[in-house]
Amino acid sequence: MTREATDDKLINDAFQRLLDSYLASPHRRKVDIITAAFNFARQAHKGVRRLSGEPYIMHPIAVAQIASEEMGLGSTSICAALLHDVVEDTEYNVEDIANLFGPKIAQIVEGLTKISGGLFGDKASAQTENFKKLLLTMNEDIRVILIKICDRLHNMRTLDSQPANKKYKIAGETQFIYAPLANRLGLYKIKSELENLSFRYEHPELYEDIVQQLKLTKEERDQLFTEFTAPIKKMLDRKGYNYEIKARVKSPYSIWCKMQKKHVSFDEIFDILAVRIIFEPKTADEAATVKEANAKEGDECYSIYLGIRKLYKYHPDRVRDWLDQAKPNGYRALHATFMSKQGKWVEVQIRSRKMDDIAEQGIAAHWKYKSQEPDEPNEETEFNDWLRTIKEILDDPQPDAMDFLDTVKMNLFSNEIFVFTPKGEIMTMPAGSTVLDFAFQIHTFLGSHCMGAKVNHKLQRVNYQLKSGDQVEILTSKVQHVVPEWVDYVSSAKAKQKVQAILRRYDREKQKKGEEVLNEWLRSHEMELTMSTLDRLCETHEIQRRENFLQALGDGSIVLSNDDIDELRGKKRKKRSGGWKKFVPFIKSKPKEEKPKTIMAEKKLLEVGKNFNKKIPCIITEETIGMYVFPDCCHPIPGDDILGFINDDNHVEIHMRACPIADKLKSSYGNRILDARWEMHNQLFFDAALEIHGIDRKGMLRDLSDVISDQFGMNIHKITVSAEEGIFSGTIDLAVHDRAELGTLMDQLKKIEDMQEVLQVK
Repeated sequence: MTREATDDKLINDAFQRLLDSYLASPHRRKVDIITAAFNFARQAHKGVRRLSGEPYIMHPIAVAQIASEEMGLGSTSICAALLHDVVEDTEYNVEDIANLFGPKIAQIVEGLTKISGGLFGDKASAQTENFKKLLLTMNEDIRVILIKICDRLHNMRTLDSQPANKKYKIAGETQFIYAPLANRLGLYKIKSELENLSFRYEHPELYEDIVQQLKLTKEERDQLFTEFTAPIKKMLDRKGYNYEIKARVKSPYSIWCKMQKKHVSFDEIFDILAVRIIFEPKTADEAATVKEANAKEGDECYSIYLGIRKLYKYHPDRVRDWLDQAKPNGYRALHATFMSKQGKWVEVQIRSRKMDDIAEQGIAAHWKYKSQEPDEPNEETEFNDWLRTIKEILDDPQPDAMDFLDTVKMNLFSNEIFVFTPKGEIMTMPAGSTVLDFAFQIHTFLGSHCMGAKVNHKLQRVNYQLKSGDQVEILTSKVQHVVPEWVDYVSSAKAKQKVQAILRRYDREKQKKGEEVLNEWLRSHEMELTMSTLDRLCETHEIQRRENFLQALGDGSIVLSNDDIDELRGKKRKKRSGGWKKFVPFIKSKPKEEKPKTIMAEKKLLEVGKNFNKKIPCIITEETIGMYVFPDCCHPIPGDDILGFINDDNHVEIHMRACPIADKLKSSYGNRILDARWEMHNQLFFDAALEIHGIDRKGMLRDLSDVISDQFGMNIHKITVSAEEGIFSGTIDLAVHDRAELGTLMDQLKKIEDMQEVLQVK
């Protein structure tokens, strides 16, 4: 069989699987338009192959397959998925799509089309601009973001063919943007897979280690599941339920996150197994409202929960009820933790079939349970408030790419609290919101003039952090205005955007007034305003930016004098003692940026030129380490998973792949990410710090010294220990060759009598 014949069979088989999954769905049978979209895309991408070697059309088919089978979307979405790369990669444009397939499909394809350049300049990643475009389009049709998530999922599933630097870039974007977005839309299954794939490509050895540990403990988990669920099945059968019981195993990424957060090993994670009970409601009343149907399903969840409580003892602090008040992404269920006969805690998740569909498919499943056609989502959904907030963010975006992403993530992906107005109306706010956030959420005027609030009838300041259930009454004053400190007092995206916009307006007003003052002053001395005059005045007053000088002039922080005239006319002036800043300490000129500390900085740093090959990894050895910059954010040492980043000075910074700063860099400046690897030979030492906790006793310091200095031969730079009421805490600064050596040391320190915890200081 020729290669062309093989390709044709591969493509036709894949498209037939897509049609089969679509025809098995409850959507209307619009096979003709799907087939037309497939044929058009196939012809447009003819002769093009992916890096893996397969025909390019296999990618759009796979994206459409995910949209149909895993998200439950209909013909409009499937067509848009098949066509999503046509405009970007071929000679066809959006008008061609609109003429052939209608304005709705064309609108979605346009939203999915990547754009070149962007508002954030050449140095910013196009990914940020793509994300902004998606969010803008999402206001018109949520399916844009759903198909984009399908696209990202297939790219992650086929990431093996990409070079290492592209893997880190794409995995970083996925972890930073797409996984939280999938979670916010309630796509739990897809969110979990995106997280695991990102973890697998960024930390392959850690991922493989956890996967192997899960395989080794599978038999023990299976036995626990069988023995634990046997009495529950009998109880459900007795009650007459039609049900399904599944074992849910915590994902490798979730296990790793818990190991990092709790500073424990795999063996110390006790909630790897959970039991999920999915039941069909006994009585389905088609005439019942959504609220009534939800209430009946909730009652049956409680009934099952009470039945399990008769079988096992429950953990009173680990009952989670999302039945009456769903999570912001629509998730509803009842979670409770019970003690098994084997002496292990097991979490049980109780859901109806509808709850389970929504948990797995998110917003797409909501459409399935609405009265309108499944592929035509109702504009009045529970996501309207969320989409309005996005619109407000996009109307006044931050000029910097990373600030923009932070602002969006702050609002979209945070956990939420529920706060009451004085009239008892409930409002949803991001966790960590303050009184000021609440005021701006209600109205910009209230926020601008907020001087505090009565929280549960007690007077609180503007920066008081609210909790779920608080009742808040905002207090205002006409003399109160926004001040720069408020930027640090707000947590929600909306409030931060409003505060910054108002401060920018104030600055513009002060700058305008400063120009007027300067013009009048110069005219009085028979001079004119020129850029060179303004620069001379900035230099005289030790201010770097013209805007800052004019603002200081406008608010009276600077008063021009005869010394300034003498300076402008070239006359010798008296040396200023401390300048105006001595008397106005709250206005600061821009400090000089400190260059990141480097190891072996006496060697010349690597300069990235036009011909630099980004696909070749940076190999860090004893001889080359001085060529790279090591910022203070994460302190990588040999053995850590690392990457390189080309900074604004065209030098290469080395970060840990799990570094929070690196996460942002991968998302915002992905085209500057490089692969980096260690090839060290235990010749150099690297600084490391440990945190220790334990029971105080005589000889503890001696035992510590014996292990570190005598057993391992390491040099202790500094040790700080304090004890109170029989408990000690401390930190140890020392030098190690690599991460493995540090891990071995930590294992030995944990064996010291009365030592309770040994943690690595990040």
